[in-house]
Amino acid sequence: MAYPFSDFKYSDGLTVVGISFCTAIVCEAISWVLIYRTNSYKNLRSSIDKASKKLETMKTDSNKINIKKSKTKKIDRVETSLKGSSRDLSLFKFKSGGVVALVLFVVFGLLNSLFEGKVVAKLPFKPFGLIMKMSHRGLQGNDPTDCSMAFLYFLCSISIITNL
Repeated sequence: MAYPFSDFKYSDGLTVVGISFCTAIVCEAISWVLIYRTNSYKNLRSSIDKASKKLETMKTDSNKINIKKSKTKKIDRVETSLKGSSRDLSLFKFKSGGVVALVLFVVFGLLNSLFEGKVVAKLPFKPFGLIMKMSHRGLQGNDPTDCSMAFLYFLCSISIITNL
């Protein structure tokens, strides 16, 4: 496939990095739309914060004075409420994670079809065992410093998404 800068030495590698960066931004936008901007997320977040503060103050107060049964029951109720809210929040994030994973797999499939069997980068080191199998996946030849699209996309996705 011919695209701008296709004669440029690093064009394939930079294309993979650029697409990976754009995909990370799209995934963050999807997470924001599906999770962080919703009222239910904000309500859950505030209830978790309130319950955490309340639990903390109750526990510090109970350390100073003898613990009464009513105080223990209140602490148990707040802990149960906190666990339930945390579970609901995790479910919210899990749903968004599924959509993000789907986007990443679709983009990976697209890139895999575009760069199948092409060397997109050269590694500055000779990888060992398992890393060699990942970095040389789908490539012909014996040069251990050749890097496939799959390995570069994997590295970029992990490093960019964790830093956004």
